[in-house]
Amino acid sequence: MIYRTGLIALMIAILGGCSAADEEDGKSSQDRGVYERRNTAPDPADIGLAPRRAEQAYARIALNCINKQYPNKISHVLNSAADVAEPEKLTPVFYGCYDWHSAVHGHWLLTRLWGQDLVPEMDEEIAAALAANFTTEKIAGEIAYFNGDDRKAFERPYGIAWFLQLTTELREIADGEGGKAEQAKVWLTRLEPLESVIVGNIKGWLPKLAYPIRLGTHNQSAFALGLFLDWADRSGDDEMASLVRNKALGFHSNDQNCPMAYEPSGEDFLSSCLMVADLMRRVMDGDEFASWLSDFLPAIPTDGSDGWLKVGIVNDPTDGKLVHLDGLNLSRAWALEGMASALPVDDQRRASLLASASLHGNSGENSVRTPHYSGSHWLASFATYWRTRRGIDTSGGNPVS
Repeated sequence: MIYRTGLIALMIAILGGCSAADEEDGKSSQDRGVYERRNTAPDPADIGLAPRRAEQAYARIALNCINKQYPNKISHVLNSAADVAEPEKLTPVFYGCYDWHSAVHGHWLLTRLWGQDLVPEMDEEIAAALAANFTTEKIAGEIAYFNGDDRKAFERPYGIAWFLQLTTELREIADGEGGKAEQAKVWLTRLEPLESVIVGNIKGWLPKLAYPIRLGTHNQSAFALGLFLDWADRSGDDEMASLVRNKALGFHSNDQNCPMAYEPSGEDFLSSCLMVADLMRRVMDGDEFASWLSDFLPAIPTDGSDGWLKVGIVNDPTDGKLVHLDGLNLSRAWALEGMASALPVDDQRRASLLASASLHGNSGENSVRTPHYSGSHWLASFATYWRTRRGIDTSGGNPVS
């Protein structure tokens, strides 16, 4: 397994300080409407871990939020007064981390790090947290919620795509050997009834979807289709794989000149153009994808430069919508690396794709340990997806570093 190594330097919050420019004009950065990033100090539970690695920080963020019920933003259809309840009562497994989909990918983050042996010193704590939530009783509550009236579209497509990524992760671990494989089998078996409901909803929806959803936020179809396909390939669901591949090709095989100049929008966390490319490299062979990409993004440079795609800027990390752009930088990074991995090894665009991926990924990682819950409850999952190259098949294709 290829994953990004190296250490992330601790960024210590300098409380109450001003920059040199602030001192010159006598105004604080906040007075001028500019919010400086201040990362949190190390968690006391991790003080003994030196040096503190990014994976430890990300695991700690997820452990601190998967059972944190409030604040909470729910997407909830009320069919009667009986449906008024706290988030934990409605969806007993995935109620933390501010919203359902973030709770799901918070559990995925922990499963990923645990299964890949990236934080062995935290294995026991992570396994205990997952075991406490992946119980038959709690999962039955999730199933009951999904089976409620008017809920077939719940968390579609973004949240349910992350759920399938979670069961994909467990399935990969379960295919291995040893104690973790056995434990993953137990958790996967418990989650499979919920997985079956969600997959059934997807199979009922995709044939009806007449057009791609070209947004930079949760409803985007390209990102979800990519994760649906990854799940189908791992689980051996040929029906789902065929459905997703046909839909992807039908939506995007003739796309040309995607308007990158119009990106990003002010609240994007997924690139409308790059996520389409990251999807299409999954459904085309290398030469076919290379030709398609020339029409789709003809301006990719061949000189190895990284400045052809500017990183997203966040002026207020306390704003839950504006901070989306930190996630955009991370999702762009994994999409750019995915694109590079699918191109022929001698394709001259690869160097610029990888250079821009590094620029975006490093910028995104610098934002992860923000003290503001508006960003911290989800950015660690995006950083982990990029850092561990989750979406890239490292058994084939080209190396990306």
